[in-house]
Formats: sequence, C-alpha cells, structure tokens
Amino acid sequence: MEERLQKILAAAGIASRREAEKIILAGRVKVNGKVIKELGCKFDAARCRITVDGNAIAAEKKVYYLFYKPRGVVTTMADPQKRRTVADFMQELPERVFPVGRLDYNTEGLLLMTNDGELAQKLMHPSHEVNKTYLVKVPGIVPQEKLDLLRVGVKLEDGMTAPAVVNLRTYDHERNCTLFDITIHEGRNRQVRRMCDFIGFPVRDLKRIKLGPLNLSGLSKGKFRQLTEAELAELKKAAGV
Repeated sequence: MEERLQKILAAAGIASRREAEKIILAGRVKVNGKVIKELGCKFDAARCRITVDGNAIAAEKKVYYLFYKPRGVVTTMADPQKRRTVADFMQELPERVFPVGRLDYNTEGLLLMTNDGELAQKLMHPSHEVNKTYLVKVPGIVPQEKLDLLRVGVKLEDGMTAPAVVNLRTYDHERNCTLFDITIHEGRNRQVRRMCDFIGFPVRDLKRIKLGPLNLSGLSKGKFRQLTEAELAELKKAAGV
C-alpha cells in the first residue's frame, strides 16, 4: 500500500510526522538510492528500500516511556552546543525513541518518549486539545484578577490564548512568591512563560506535572518508565486514536 513518505517514516519510529517532513526537506532520505525532497511523494514501504542518513528503516515495536526531564536538559536527540539532551538518558534503550513536543531548557517535568509517530502527531495537534498541566512559581503575590486574566485568555504576539484552568496553590508571604498550576491544551512556544510575562509576573520555576491522563507520580528526576496498558489506552483515547 502506498503512503506519503513522511507517514512511512513516522510509522517506523524515525520521528513525528512533522519532524519527518523536515528530515525529507533536508535531503536526508533516499528511496531506492534516490534522494527524495518532496513531501507529496508516495511509496510502498514493503516494496522499496528507504534509508535515513544511510540507515535502512524498519518497522519497530511501538514503545512508550514516561520521562521526568530535569532542568538544564535540551528536548532534542542531539545538540550542536553539546548540552545534555533527553537522548543522554535513553542510551540503554534497545529502541530508537524521540520526545513528543518540547519542554524548555529550564523547564522540568513530564515528557513522553516514543517511536509512535502517528500518536505523537495526534498529541501535538491542537485540534485534539490534549491537556497539559504545569506547576508555576512566580515572585511576588499575584492578585486574583491577574490569575483571572489567564483563565479567560491573554493576547500574545501570536494571538489570543485559549481559556486556561488556573488553581491557586499557595501564597508564600515569607518567601514573597505565588505557587499555582495552570492547564492549557495549546502547544505554542514558551506559552506559559509568555502568559505569565503578560500579567507582569515572570516565571521563576516551571514544571509540567500532567500530560492528558499521565502524571509524574512515583517518578524522580532523570528517570523513566514504560506506560502501563491502561495509561496507554487512556492516552490514545485523549488523542482521539
């Protein structure tokens, strides 16, 4: 059966479909020895030899890992600046995996690692509205009216944000800071940080604590574990798979 090349790469666990498109456009993919740089091309993976960077692709068993990314780690599989990446924590895995979405260098928390490109595409597409919850610490005591702005949406340079769910955890008057969690379903770059900048309370610490039905319970920084069958079923349901 013929399918678009980026879909074949995603199904083989090379990357999400969006990232696979970048790999194709960069000229890193060959089909039967010929470089393919057009996104609309269709092939039958069973009848063609497809390589990425000279390595033949093969169907892999789909795997799903929950990873607690520490601060000071880049959410890529390689970094030209030689900083630590999420790949450094996955070197013992027999499968090739990639991160679903990104967390900023200075943001810690829950990250899904998988070789299921189709699920990754679904989870990252805004139309599926998969919730992401972050624990936020900002300096100062944030008035309720400022938190209400986050709840109704704020105007950023790339447009209005969707309404967010905001739960105040505590006012720490001794340390002069506010702790709250915020749930969004959009995936804009540095969105939570920019939302907090908008209300005048820049983020001091940021941690993603939930992705859809998944949470960090029982997982320490820098560690990962496989999803249970029940967790995977719930995640796929949330992504509309």
